[in-house]
Amino acid sequence: MFKQGGRQFMKLTGAQLVCESLIKEGVDTIFGLPGGAILPLYQTLPEYSELRHILVRHEQGAAHAADGYARVTGKAGVAWATSGPGATNLITGIATAQMDSVPMVVITGQVSRASIGSDAFQETDTTGISLPVTKHNYLVMDAADIPRIIKEAFHLATTGRPSPVLVDIPKDVFTEEVEYPDGFLYPESINLPGYKPSLSGNTAQIKRAAKLINQSKKPVILAGHGIIFSGAYKELKGLAEKAQIPVITTLLGISSFPEDHVLSVGMPGMHGVAYASLAIEDADLLIALGMRFDDRITGKPSEFAKTSRKIHVDIDPSEIGKNVPVDVPVVGDVKNVLDKMIEYVESNTHVEWIQHIEKLKSDHPSLQIRDTDKLLPQYIIHELSEATKGKAIMVTGVGQHQMWAAQHYMYTEPRSWITSGGSGAMGYEVPGAMGAQVGNPTRIVWSIAGDGGFQMTMSELATLVENNIPVKFAIINNNVLGMVRQWQEFFYNKSYVATTYTHNPDFVKLAEAFGMLGIRVTSKNQVKSSIEEAMAYDGPALIDFVVEEEENVYPMIPAGQTIENLIEEPANEEITT
Repeated sequence: MFKQGGRQFMKLTGAQLVCESLIKEGVDTIFGLPGGAILPLYQTLPEYSELRHILVRHEQGAAHAADGYARVTGKAGVAWATSGPGATNLITGIATAQMDSVPMVVITGQVSRASIGSDAFQETDTTGISLPVTKHNYLVMDAADIPRIIKEAFHLATTGRPSPVLVDIPKDVFTEEVEYPDGFLYPESINLPGYKPSLSGNTAQIKRAAKLINQSKKPVILAGHGIIFSGAYKELKGLAEKAQIPVITTLLGISSFPEDHVLSVGMPGMHGVAYASLAIEDADLLIALGMRFDDRITGKPSEFAKTSRKIHVDIDPSEIGKNVPVDVPVVGDVKNVLDKMIEYVESNTHVEWIQHIEKLKSDHPSLQIRDTDKLLPQYIIHELSEATKGKAIMVTGVGQHQMWAAQHYMYTEPRSWITSGGSGAMGYEVPGAMGAQVGNPTRIVWSIAGDGGFQMTMSELATLVENNIPVKFAIINNNVLGMVRQWQEFFYNKSYVATTYTHNPDFVKLAEAFGMLGIRVTSKNQVKSSIEEAMAYDGPALIDFVVEEEENVYPMIPAGQTIENLIEEPANEEITT
């Protein structure tokens, strides 16, 4: 700050402008890893105590952590990385967020402006590489543009369909100074021509949807991730209870509706409960709310729910009709749309329809657990649910453990289920849980991990210990890539190629090496006490659950097939609830 001609002038570097802008956007946490091109930004950080930086061990960890943070808070997660390999290491995490509609703002360093295009050291076309997996991206060539671009980035990331936005900044732009005659001014508003998300929904279409609901005898609601990011929990419950409509949740819609509610039916699709998939096939009306009709739900789209009419509410008009034709499309924020729709929906009971679904549950008891002395993953998840009373945040990787955690935990609180859905990114479980715990430090966070996925990003255990982030880990350790092995068993004549780990590390010793509590469980009678010990421990803790290698996830509808091809668990052992 200096005076000239009676006026106060402020000079700020591009790096300072980034930090000032992030503070204006309410950012409190950054996950990142420094390097040469982004170093000027890092050297500015000590000036801004409001910004907490968590130094990760790998840039993929930064992206997944920012993603987990966003999912539990509803705010845009923020990740930083340097140019070249730093930026490319972020891509898996950015793609994961993009597929699952998670708001993130990613800032990457770039080589100096004069060096762009010269194949300079650690130069990569970051905007070109990230374009397919971001909502938008920027290459900043003038430091004066930084406040406007950061403002736009957060607006784009958090409005309409939430998604990641990347801002690539050359090294010399970070050091370039910008003069402000009257002090730093952050844009109060923005105008992006052509970007005007429809939020309220068309009233005529909402009335048409309500009319179909009022006429329906066998309606079901399909609730997706959009319910969570719009915060439409009250509205979803209000619609379901007013018209007594059963609620089915997609994989990412889990925790949008309390699973102990009498109208909760569970998750359908490839590894969903059989009765949820069967209810969809028997329904005369599907009310799809903030979901994509992806292949894990539909199987063979041309054969999916052919006898029902369909209402589809989504903020993204490109998703409506993309995979499944619908009768009434409504483009808008699902919270706003439901708030209006409830006014036009009549009170109803649907007694016979609800009784029919209860019979489906009885005829296809998908969530029962075999009564055996073996240590089953399903039993572990059930015990975690009991110990936490369904109030923990559960974060998973991808594979069998993910499906068991989706099936056997009773989710009763919003934003309690955090997982990689669309991209199916193994390795999400460790950094995703870290971000979730940072975002909501008052709740217990359990990371349910496969032994394969866990080893992809386990370096972030050091970050957890270093920052005393008390995530609890449950490794479902079967020494194989479980879901790959299951597919090989079912569809490749048990040809188990490149599936078995012959030398996993000792996960307990590994935890201890990182400075965590490590516990090994090999028998059923150790499960409860080990969970209690981990939760009582003040800091991150890890339980290595050594489970059966050949346990499968049931039910299963093979990819691209229909409910007629449903595979249910063989009745070869005693069943207990």
